[in-house]
Amino acid sequence: MAENNGTYLIRGAAVLGSGAEDLLTRDGVIAARGTDLSADGATVIEAAGLVALPGMVDVHTHLREPGREDAETVETGTRAAALGGFTAVHAMANSTPVADTAGVVEQVYSLGRAAGWVDVRPVGAVTVGLAGEQLAELGAMADSRAQVRMFSDDGLCVHDPVLMRRALEYVKAFDGVVAQHAQEPRLTAGAQMNEGEVSAVLGLTGWPAVAEESIIARDVLLAQHVDSRLHVCHVSTAGSVEIVRWAKERGINVTAEVTPHHLLLTDDLVRSYDPVYKVNPPLRTDADVQALRAGLADGTIDVVGTDHAPHPSEHKECEWAQAAMGMTGLETALSVVQHTMIETGLMNWADFARVTSTAPARIGRLADQGRPLEAGEPANVILVDPAARWTVDPSKMATMGRNSPFAGRELPGKVVATFFKGHPTVLDGKLNTPYRHAPYPHTTATSAGPAGDAS
Repeated sequence: MAENNGTYLIRGAAVLGSGAEDLLTRDGVIAARGTDLSADGATVIEAAGLVALPGMVDVHTHLREPGREDAETVETGTRAAALGGFTAVHAMANSTPVADTAGVVEQVYSLGRAAGWVDVRPVGAVTVGLAGEQLAELGAMADSRAQVRMFSDDGLCVHDPVLMRRALEYVKAFDGVVAQHAQEPRLTAGAQMNEGEVSAVLGLTGWPAVAEESIIARDVLLAQHVDSRLHVCHVSTAGSVEIVRWAKERGINVTAEVTPHHLLLTDDLVRSYDPVYKVNPPLRTDADVQALRAGLADGTIDVVGTDHAPHPSEHKECEWAQAAMGMTGLETALSVVQHTMIETGLMNWADFARVTSTAPARIGRLADQGRPLEAGEPANVILVDPAARWTVDPSKMATMGRNSPFAGRELPGKVVATFFKGHPTVLDGKLNTPYRHAPYPHTTATSAGPAGDAS
């Protein structure tokens, strides 16, 4: 498909999975929605059989840059995001240096603009160097050009309750949110996998569900006490779902995410001792998987977050105990959610848009993402072929990480096109060209903190 002056007519797509309609985009905006639309000079994209959805928004991505370019760069990670149907990602703070100052978050923001594949929104660290001892420059990061609104020490837990309370109080001033990695460190010292029947058989140190649940229980009460916004990263246990449900029933301002891999995979896979299945939090039991699916379907869990965590091959192709924790996920997220939630009848495509686009954009306070596919709205649109089937081959992915737990699996659904600000970054299922922002001064990091643990 040839590019033109920025006018595209998407013809016959099932908008949010409903009746076939046309979408006309011009100058980065949806100019019209209806049937039998036409426009002189428009590039026509025949979309019969495809589903039109708002661009996906990931609240939890590890882009690794600056400092860990052997694992991923903003360029490679955002290429993967575009191919996966994302138009915005939140880049976690555990880079090297840690994104705990205005200088570092502005660097990440500038790298995202230069790449041009998706909107990159840096996540600021809660504490200096992710060390959990003193608050980072939360206000300065919020006031920076990156306009940070989400803060997290992800990969590590803000385990000090006084520090967590102060962070929740601080972010209220600019409508920010603290995204907590819920893991009580004293209950998970040396832990290698989920604590349960499989860990007992394998003789691996277990990671008890209560280590996650106790932090969530504490933090929802802290959020209630200070009347602030709390987001819970990668919920993984049935008990965690119940605690979040309890908190929401009492009007506590908490949101939660689940990863695609926790919606499908169980700790039984660890019997293989393949480090590709080593992740934080660990894969849990089938009962947990079913509870997570139910929680996402009924709205207890608000969003799907990939926790895309690429690692160099040598950090995964080793003994289990020495292997890094983490899995890639940007290019498989849509397919896994389609498989686990839509094909099971738990959700429809409108629900999919809510948990992968609308709600994530609202949590991150992204005004131009997750918008309805209506005239006058930003043209962040993806086209999905729900009938497609493909076999996951990590070597063919755009991400530098080869640590996909879905390697060799056949999955449903494929992103055919991604429009970012009206520009097709993906066409015919392949990378096209990036969106070019207006010139913007490049900012380099001005201060550094020690690196945190990998996620």
